Amino acid sequence: MRRFMPSFDEARSLLLKMFAAAVDAAKAETTLPPALPEPEDGGRIVLLAAGKGAGAMTEVAEAVYLDKFRLPPGRLAGLAVTRHGYARPTRQIEMIEAGHPVPDEAGRMASARAIELAKGAGPGDHVVVLLSGGGSANWSAPVDGVSFAEKQDLTRALLKSGATIDEINTVRKHLSLIKGGRLAAALGNGARLTTLAVSDVPHDDPAVIASGPTVPDPTTLADARAVIERYRIAIPASVRDALADSANETPKPGDALFERTRYRLVARPQISLDAAGEIAQRAGYEAIQLGDSIEGEARDVAADHARRAAALAREGRKAVLLSGGELTVTIRGDGRGGPNQEYALALAIALDGHPAVAALAGDTDGTDGGSGAADDPAGAIIDPLTLSKAKAFDLDAAAFLSRNDSTAFFGAIGDLVRPGPTMTNVNDFRVVLIDNSLDRQQ
Repeated sequence: MRRFMPSFDEARSLLLKMFAAAVDAAKAETTLPPALPEPEDGGRIVLLAAGKGAGAMTEVAEAVYLDKFRLPPGRLAGLAVTRHGYARPTRQIEMIEAGHPVPDEAGRMASARAIELAKGAGPGDHVVVLLSGGGSANWSAPVDGVSFAEKQDLTRALLKSGATIDEINTVRKHLSLIKGGRLAAALGNGARLTTLAVSDVPHDDPAVIASGPTVPDPTTLADARAVIERYRIAIPASVRDALADSANETPKPGDALFERTRYRLVARPQISLDAAGEIAQRAGYEAIQLGDSIEGEARDVAADHARRAAALAREGRKAVLLSGGELTVTIRGDGRGGPNQEYALALAIALDGHPAVAALAGDTDGTDGGSGAADDPAGAIIDPLTLSKAKAFDLDAAAFLSRNDSTAFFGAIGDLVRPGPTMTNVNDFRVVLIDNSLDRQQ
């Protein structure tokens, strides 16, 4: 009896279906409503939201308070700030779009207003902070003595340096009036604060998600200075002075100010990997989880995953390798791309047309690197024909990788993944599909 042999198109369709399942598992419509605190008699709910999921989270929270809890509109206040292109329609809460990954003036103004709203909360009020990845850029209020332009320049330098997200946030927290627990420190007397967060960081650390504006910060000014030195980042005297000023130290674990706060994760990367794994298993594949907190250079991780995939193919396994986390790219060239696209390009090169392997890498927020536009690609997809297609267009994959130009490479061969804004963010999603029957399809 002839064995069923999926075509490359079917393999690609399965990869895209797994990506969609990963995104859907982390959407606010399902994850947020059970976690929202009920309003108290007479008090206000003050919604403060930041990040790529802030639009959807605010839209859902507003509907729960106005429709389910029947909260009078006069008792619902707040402000939401999200990345350009990620806003959602709201009835009561103002929605602002701001820059990402480099902050802009809209984000600075939204940060100042969020701090004032927290300060203005009083007895009986409940400040509900809705956080998601991207909040670090959306809430950007530099400390005294550091100009907004200087903070923008430093953000660009950190993003190009190859520093991890933990290291980048360590610096940003110590140059901010809102990050690193300082929003909680601004809370008015008698008010309570609840943070509901979507994790986009390795190990789901609340102090790292959106740079932890409502939780204690275990990092120090010395840690921030060490990051600057480690990556040899040139900084102006104003930034150097700010990182030496004890007034810019963040509140630490054990500080009494956090006694009025609580924190809950409503979505995290692992739930998305699990959802994708279920799709793979239903299609007859073994789902192998490599972890939701993988870090490292995108091209190095790609080389490791290529070796793993080739080994599984030699064993005759029909499997998918699933992984999340946040990879980094050390910029060496002048191209355009992001860690997921760079991973996919490096993976294609390492596999060298392996006949049994296809893969997809994409950021669950819908954009991976790029210009900051809402229609930037989320990632890319590869199969055994990726390199041969490139050669047909006279494209040298290694040359594109050397200049960090993965977007141009995959755009030329039509293999970018472009879902548009997903309204959530649980970080990178990678799936490598291994199936020895693929080599008999072309």
